[in-house]
Amino acid sequence: MSARDLISGEAELDDEENEESFDEETGEAIPRTNGANGGLDDSSEEEDDDDDEEAARLVREGFIVDEEEEPEERRRRREKKKRRRAEREEEEAVLDEEDLDLIGEAHPDYERLAPSQPKLKRLKRGHKEDRGREVSRGVDDIFSSDDEDAPHEYEDRRAPLREPPRGLNDEFADFIEEDYEQDRDQQQEDLEVARPLRKGFAGVEVTEAAGLDEASLEDMRLAFGNGDEYDWALQLEEEMDDRELNPDQHLELKDVFEPSQLAERLLTDEDNQIRYADEPERFQLARKPYKHVILTDEQFKEEAMWISNLMWPKKRLDPEIREPFQKSVAKVLEFMITDEYEVPFIFQHRKDYLIHAARIPVSPDPFKPDDPRYVLSAEKLLNQSDLWEIFDLDLKFRALIDKRNALQRTYDNLKSISDLKDDVFEEMLPAAETMEELQDVQDYLHFNHASKLKDFAVLNGEKNGTHRRPGAQNSLYERIRNGKVYSLVRAFGLSADAFAQNALKEGRRQYTEDPNVRPDDMADTDALLDPPEYTTGAQILRAAKAMFAEEILMNPKMRKVIRQTYYMTGVFECFRTEKGLRKIDEQHPYYEFKYLRNQQFSDMARQPDLYLRMLKAEEEGLVEVQIRLQGRDSFKEKLYHDLESDNFSELADAWNRERREVLDMALLKLDKIMIKSVKENMKTMCEDQVAKTCREEFSNKLDQAPYKPKGMMLGTVPRVLALSNGNGTSGNAKDAICWAWVEEDGRVLENGKFSDLRLGNEEKSIPDSIDVAAFIELVERRKPDVIGLSGFTVETRRLFDQIEEIVDQNDLRGAEFEDEHGNDRSDKLEVVIVNDEVARLYQDSERGKLENPGLAPLTKYCVALAKYLQNPMKEYAALGKDMVSVSFHPSQQLVPEEKMSKHLETAMVDMVNLCGVDINDAVGDQYTANLLPYVCGLGPRKATQLLKAVNLNGGVVSTRDELVGDPEEGKLPAVGPRVWNNCASFLFIEFDNTEQSSDYLDNTRVHPEDYDLGRKMAADALELDEEDIKAEVDENGPGAIVRKLIKDEAQEKVNDLILEEYAEQLERNFNQRKRATLETIRAELQQPYEELRRNFALLSTDEIFTMLTGETRDSLYEGMVIPVSIKRISDDHIDAKLDCGIEGLVAETELTDRPEVPVRQLYSMHQTVQAKILRLERRSMSARLSLREEELRRPFRKVHDRMRDEWDDQQEEQDKESLQEKNNVSGRTQRVIKHPLFRAFNSAQAEEYLGSQARGDVVIRPSSKGFDHLAVTWKVSDAIYQHIDVLELDKENEFSVGKTLKISGKYTYSDLDELIVNHVKAMAKKIDEMMLHEKFHSTTQKETERWLTTYAEANPKRSNYAFCINEKHPGYFSLCFKAGLKAQLGSWPVKVVPNAYECQRNPYPDMRALCNGFKLIFGRMMDGKRR
Repeated sequence: MSARDLISGEAELDDEENEESFDEETGEAIPRTNGANGGLDDSSEEEDDDDDEEAARLVREGFIVDEEEEPEERRRRREKKKRRRAEREEEEAVLDEEDLDLIGEAHPDYERLAPSQPKLKRLKRGHKEDRGREVSRGVDDIFSSDDEDAPHEYEDRRAPLREPPRGLNDEFADFIEEDYEQDRDQQQEDLEVARPLRKGFAGVEVTEAAGLDEASLEDMRLAFGNGDEYDWALQLEEEMDDRELNPDQHLELKDVFEPSQLAERLLTDEDNQIRYADEPERFQLARKPYKHVILTDEQFKEEAMWISNLMWPKKRLDPEIREPFQKSVAKVLEFMITDEYEVPFIFQHRKDYLIHAARIPVSPDPFKPDDPRYVLSAEKLLNQSDLWEIFDLDLKFRALIDKRNALQRTYDNLKSISDLKDDVFEEMLPAAETMEELQDVQDYLHFNHASKLKDFAVLNGEKNGTHRRPGAQNSLYERIRNGKVYSLVRAFGLSADAFAQNALKEGRRQYTEDPNVRPDDMADTDALLDPPEYTTGAQILRAAKAMFAEEILMNPKMRKVIRQTYYMTGVFECFRTEKGLRKIDEQHPYYEFKYLRNQQFSDMARQPDLYLRMLKAEEEGLVEVQIRLQGRDSFKEKLYHDLESDNFSELADAWNRERREVLDMALLKLDKIMIKSVKENMKTMCEDQVAKTCREEFSNKLDQAPYKPKGMMLGTVPRVLALSNGNGTSGNAKDAICWAWVEEDGRVLENGKFSDLRLGNEEKSIPDSIDVAAFIELVERRKPDVIGLSGFTVETRRLFDQIEEIVDQNDLRGAEFEDEHGNDRSDKLEVVIVNDEVARLYQDSERGKLENPGLAPLTKYCVALAKYLQNPMKEYAALGKDMVSVSFHPSQQLVPEEKMSKHLETAMVDMVNLCGVDINDAVGDQYTANLLPYVCGLGPRKATQLLKAVNLNGGVVSTRDELVGDPEEGKLPAVGPRVWNNCASFLFIEFDNTEQSSDYLDNTRVHPEDYDLGRKMAADALELDEEDIKAEVDENGPGAIVRKLIKDEAQEKVNDLILEEYAEQLERNFNQRKRATLETIRAELQQPYEELRRNFALLSTDEIFTMLTGETRDSLYEGMVIPVSIKRISDDHIDAKLDCGIEGLVAETELTDRPEVPVRQLYSMHQTVQAKILRLERRSMSARLSLREEELRRPFRKVHDRMRDEWDDQQEEQDKESLQEKNNVSGRTQRVIKHPLFRAFNSAQAEEYLGSQARGDVVIRPSSKGFDHLAVTWKVSDAIYQHIDVLELDKENEFSVGKTLKISGKYTYSDLDELIVNHVKAMAKKIDEMMLHEKFHSTTQKETERWLTTYAEANPKRSNYAFCINEKHPGYFSLCFKAGLKAQLGSWPVKVVPNAYECQRNPYPDMRALCNGFKLIFGRMMDGKRR
């Protein structure tokens, strides 16, 4: 008898209204938020009252133990809630009657419902979260219903939910559902699970009254749980009750938005903690995993030394200044950890601690007694990149200390339960300097003290209620250690630790002692035999050797020896796989390391991208990257000597043989561990190196001021006219010439289009194009400072030439400016090609749509070009997370995005703080506000909070002090004191001489902590005495002296001050090193926030070439053989076009080796042929080509600078001969077809070529089956390509294309174009239709089947099916299905054919027919099984 049998009136949840919703990717049930009725059909208040009365009666009669008496307050709240609900229903009822009256007036034939009919009905398609939340009867209530007294009440209430039990027919009917029915969404509502009313099960009285025994009670628990599964729902209801009783209660964001939305907008509770904590945001985020790690004074000193030792070899400084370098590192750590100063603050305001200044005595000159007796020699110890490295190393050290502390706690715990003392552990733990060494110590601890760890885990588990089972491998070695066999391990005469000490050459050598008997004889003694596990001496000897080898393997000292050896003598070698043999040809980018050998660590460090590409190729299965120890044999001999005994006898030889075998076993395992560790460490180091290179490149891009208009100061923002012809004004993708006029404040005041800007020819009486005059009028009217243009093709170069020609011929000039003599003049207008990497991202971005909603994408592209000229840094900052999309390095995609983003952010932080941010501009300008997250001490969270506070304070900041709040003025604090200390000097406020409260120093890089120094320098420059200073300050405030200096235009007087004396006084009296700070103050007093960036960098010829063609010097070079398309044929030359858009010219002498054959017989228009680049003009973007077969047979081979033993020439030659033999056997012959899609590729080359193309793109290529076959390769999906064999019939000759083309014997076409359109494109269309279908999953078949399994587990009585692409068989899909929980997973292949799908040999014209056909076939199969 089960719990199910005791429930009368069991209800089934109906499909239409109460289905659960399921995740489309995982198939798991999605938890849902119920409405006010809990998902039940009943919403009447009378039943609530009945439930309460019934429950009270059952409590009185003893059927339910009321474990939680309702307090008086809660009862009153419940009654009040009922009254409020009744009043609300009455109001709703009145509104319903009025609505019905209105309906009756509008429709006279409308019949009102009888008053007795219920007015409140459940909505069929209401929002899931707006449904009722009425509480269903819980487990207690199920067993408390009195069937004899009132069975009808319970059953009547549940009857509407009842369904007949589902058999296979129902289950299958649910499986075969009509996918294309319009009202399907209305019919498929998600299931909802009713929650219990009270916590826990009924007490003993209920169990006895219901007649439940213990087994039935257990069944009940398994079926219904223990009653607390829906505590979350009860809690939710209580919260809603409280909200109804307290309507004024504050509604939080988490009550409205999903957690993912809050996380995306940085509005979670954790984000708010970061936002309001008075600590730099970047510090909080970086140190979050180590907040619990508190460094002691000794650990702090250790960290400074640890970081110094890591950085010193890379600095290449004079050995004499190593100690000052260590002190500088320690001081920087103190600033970061104790004072919580960020990198920009330290670099700007603690610069003196990054410089080593030494006084060098000079010989006194008797004729010049007043000359100084020494000169200062300053050497920079740390730069800004070093400070960021110290910050990263500090995090790594904290991780190191955290793991070390955890190991120490584990060891102390073991000591607390036993008399444990492990000298190796106590020696190696403090000495561990890397995570690898700490891991070695941890492995040693777990291996040698597995039983004690198990005992502690059991004790700890009894306290916490859990414990972890030990590993089986450790248990095996633990049994050996505690058994008789371990005597034989000790008999080897030397412990693993002593052997490792010998190998490390630490201390006095430990000598090995030989026992008196041979190892096999000792193993056979009764003292060691331990049946039933060890019954023979061979077993015992084998176990002892395995144990000793494992002890060597787990010894931290031994691992240290092997690791050091690998780093010192290891070399990297690359071996091609069988797959790589064919795929990596001489044109492949991986050929550079296909036969690479003997690369030392230093070689890899110099070429970090090379190593990352090697690992990428290994991941693709093309090569194997191996590490080999140089001199491995001699190294092993040394280890043998450290382990063996020095005795000379047969007995000693027997033991030494066993010792050698043990060491070989240990080294085999050690090699695997070390190679994996070394490769991973090298990968991390190379990733960091590439990321740093990208950081430097990004710094160079940021380190350019706005384009400087003629006659203006550096930093002045220009007015820009930007143009672009996009994809060009010719060809298939034809674009107009769009233009935009952008003012210096960033406003787009005017935009438009030109169709043609070609100048005419007076000699030939050809007039200018119609748009030339309009362009000239625009320039003369707007007077731009510069014309910027860019585009996507080489036609942009022609547009550039046209614009320059118009400017020259019409003498177009920029705005007038005043020269050094005070005369007004203007220079010829400059035309520049602008870097468009930001503009390409902007034109289709959401930001572009919001800022310029009415502009075409190409016009928005022009706007971004203009803004790039006005301030490159702001444009890069506006990219946000898309910053990683900008190209900085050819191999940057091999670096994890998170790591790359972190390094790029540091470059942005450096440059933003160098330039500073006008805080008042940031309040009103979004582009300036984008810079705030990169300000020292701030971040995205604190930046938004800062702007919010400024707006609350009136929207204007008058002084830097206002940012920390001013209670007297009613100013709210925007940042805390620590954050303000970091950011104050980098947020400047423009000086207003008319405002008394305006402080000139607030407009400078001078930090408020140094304002007194600046005022003192100003007073000394003005030669004011103390009385004058006091009078001026008393009258005009603290900033009066500096204000007077500016008013009198006496700033240059500060150059007469001797700052060295100031610096000496500060260091002597206040122990402050301020020499560099004083220089900063002097410069800022003369020119506040001077533009320190370099001039705007114009693109070089190579950069323009790469931007417009996508080719670099490594991808396109002279001597290369490439496919070109013939555009024009004449008797003496051929005009061709390269894939990248460059135009090529084939001179008469380079057309053919057979001059007797007319050119037009050899070549045709639009034909794709192989050509060799003879000369490449990068500036004009043109090339000279050759089509001669003799030239094509001698392609240029890129020469790599390799040493003799760094390239395996022998293996390379063998592979070439092997490939040649295979090609000869297959009969592969070079064939050329006159078709634009023809390429002389093999299958691998065709796949690589189509890799970057769109789905459905095609390559026609020669076939290995002979001259009467062609191969067509087309892209089915990403990394999936189908190769189609085409049989040619009715051929005129063996080189021509057949007039009849057959595929698979049943598809016939008359030419290649018909084949592509009616066969390949038709299949591609069906592929697209399949992938857009709702039943298609863009996952692998295994993942799709896993989703179906998860779905079935969540819905045991439901079935489902899905389509996924078949990666093993291109052109096929898999139809995966599972008809219920207990049904087996099934899959049928679906073949894509032109204009149809084939499933089970039946064709279907579209997806609807395919789905219905599958259901019918499957239904018949199931019916047949049931019969």
